[in-house]
Amino acid sequence: MIKSHGHKFHIPVLGVAFSVDAPLKVAKYGISSVMSLVDDTLMEQLRKHYLERTGRPYLPISDKEEDSRAKRITAYLNMVNQIVKEQFEVLKNSTFENGSELNKYFEMLPDFSELKKRYMEMLNSKDEYKVRNLQNYLRENMTHGSVDVNIMTKVDKANYDSNGDQLPSIYNDAHASLRGFAMSELESSIIFSAGMNPKLYSYIETFKDFFPDRNGNFKKKIVIKVSDFRSALIQGKFLAKKGLWISEFRIESGLNCGGHAFATDGLLLGPILEEFKIRKEELLTTLRDIYLQALIKKEICIDNDKLNIDITVQGGVGKSTEQEFLLRYYGVKSVGWGSPFLLVPEVMNVDDYTLRELCNAGEEDFYLSDVSPLGVPFNNLRGNSKDNEKIERVENGKPGSPCPKKFLISNNEFSDKPLCTASVSYVNKKIAELKENFKDADEYKLQFDKVVNKVCLCEGLTVAALIVNNIETPKQSRAVSVCPGPNLAYYSKVVTLKEMVDHIYGRINLITHPNRPNMFVKELGLYIDYLKKKMDEQTKTISGQAEEYFNLFITNLLEGINYYKNIIPEISEETEKVRAAIIEDLKAMEEKLMDSVLVLVER
Repeated sequence: MIKSHGHKFHIPVLGVAFSVDAPLKVAKYGISSVMSLVDDTLMEQLRKHYLERTGRPYLPISDKEEDSRAKRITAYLNMVNQIVKEQFEVLKNSTFENGSELNKYFEMLPDFSELKKRYMEMLNSKDEYKVRNLQNYLRENMTHGSVDVNIMTKVDKANYDSNGDQLPSIYNDAHASLRGFAMSELESSIIFSAGMNPKLYSYIETFKDFFPDRNGNFKKKIVIKVSDFRSALIQGKFLAKKGLWISEFRIESGLNCGGHAFATDGLLLGPILEEFKIRKEELLTTLRDIYLQALIKKEICIDNDKLNIDITVQGGVGKSTEQEFLLRYYGVKSVGWGSPFLLVPEVMNVDDYTLRELCNAGEEDFYLSDVSPLGVPFNNLRGNSKDNEKIERVENGKPGSPCPKKFLISNNEFSDKPLCTASVSYVNKKIAELKENFKDADEYKLQFDKVVNKVCLCEGLTVAALIVNNIETPKQSRAVSVCPGPNLAYYSKVVTLKEMVDHIYGRINLITHPNRPNMFVKELGLYIDYLKKKMDEQTKTISGQAEEYFNLFITNLLEGINYYKNIIPEISEETEKVRAAIIEDLKAMEEKLMDSVLVLVER
């Protein structure tokens, strides 16, 4: 096992509100987590809540103030940074004793970490002098978790002044979020997800904290979430040419994840990780050469040895043995555990109703939906309160949602200024258009259902934090959207932070479903179902372009299946019985895929 002082997992961003204050709950224990920077109004509400709760002065930042979005984000991040540092110092200087927070810090560490070994040595020693020395060593080598942030690059709507004139692009939502982080006191990472935004990436160059200091260290690091090697190379080159270094590529399964799902063309996680493993040195060398040339032009010097690229992975991991395999075989630095933490109220903002629904949900209750206004597939939970509210509005003849926040406006069908496809304004206009164009009742109903299926994620994904923290929302619906990955189907009880961490490191087992498939097998099944759905949508003769796409998709899946067959003997973390089960599951998946191939041939 890899030697390490600290943890080998991180908590990715979950929705908007679920993990928006997670660092305040886990960073002091050395656990890194990621906050969304989508909703500045939510962050301002939480800033007020935490400052007043801790007896600090709160000076409001009005949304009427110039550059209020960036200022609010900066203020919130500075508050989180300050509180985390204070929490950590209190914990570090507390006493080693049974049940203490300090003991909890070390008890949660993986057993293979150097600090955990020294901690156990300290507990077992009878020599007072040695105990004091070991305690000093432990305190000196403690670190708090990284307080990281996330920006969805495409959620970057334009904004307007009081006269209705469009503001410069630096005031776009994602640009302002980036500025808010760049101007904060945080020394951590910003994770960019959902693809490349060239204008946003170019804007990073204007902030000094993303460039190395005289010692070659980065105050703020850039992390790119990618789904394949090609994307990493393209985005890495783009930023390197501007003198911007990517410290980490965070690989996420396209479908076996929470939130919005960005499916690949049938490329599976295992083969993707294999390519990164084989070509990591090539990636590092290519980007480093471009980067150093850009730094010369900027008259910035850096020691080549200071440049490194970490590879991390997340999406569908559910067993300690899966994490151990990813760490050992692919050499990733850290593994993301997202959706399971929705069952840890100690960490995540989840309201009681949603928590019960998540605990009681089975495999069939987690599904890939079309509810997102962005038009991107969205992992959803059946029976969530936001969907219930949506259905009730349709039944009452009031489809669509109010659109007070406007973060996801993107549609220009009916206006020069884009509308959100979940908004009342858009839905009413679209229904009127459907009535004109579809006279057949069945076809109209089909199209109508598609239109009214969208939900307001701006409110649905934020309100849980307000509910949990007892913050009044007089003008905001209390209905909650939730976006868990399908992996959550195999858990069914609320747990503590320590219990979840013990599960991650194999000290206990929290999985309650007796037949949970291996994470790679589960992802393969999701992709085969996704392919079948795409093929079923082709109601007419399949075009040449569609046929080419399906053939590529099938080829990639078949190559992925063969890859998994070949590496099964390498999965030494699992028992022979488990490896045999994976082989049987792969055979069943291959047969299921071939059924789709036959359908394609016949059509």
